Order: sequence, then structure tokens, then C-alpha cells
Amino acid sequence: MTTQKLLEKWQRLDPEQQQQVLAFIDSLHQTPQPTKPSSPLGAKLRKIRQEIIESGIPLLTPEEIEQEKVERRGGYAD
Repeated sequence: MTTQKLLEKWQRLDPEQQQQVLAFIDSLHQTPQPTKPSSPLGAKLRKIRQEIIESGIPLLTPEEIEQEKVERRGGYAD
């Protein structure tokens, strides 16, 4: 796909969707280089993370992770 086609498609999005695209692009730049998994579980978790990134779903921020943990613990924080 050419830069022009990408720009045209992006310009047709509403402002919120444009921000989501920009956030996704930023997440691609922030993705750490793959490391060798230390265990089968590590390999599976890295694969799941990569699938989430490729789907376009933004990764949780550290604050969102903490909130998720509190919710899953029935409202109890560390």
C-alpha cells in the first residue's frame, strides 16, 4: 500500500479513530525486541501478546493493569 493510499484512508476516519490509529503506530514502535522465552509459558504469553498487538487492540497502560488487578481481586488493592 502506498503512503498516499494510507493517508487517504486515515483522512476518512473520524478524529477518535485517527487517534486509535496513531496509538497503534506508537505501540508498534514501543514493542520490545523479542527475546528467547525462558519457558513454554513465556513463549505462549509472548505469542498471545503479539496476537493482541496485531489485532489492533491497544495494550493496557500500567494504570489500567493495576485497575484490572483490583477488579479481579474483588476490589482489593495491594
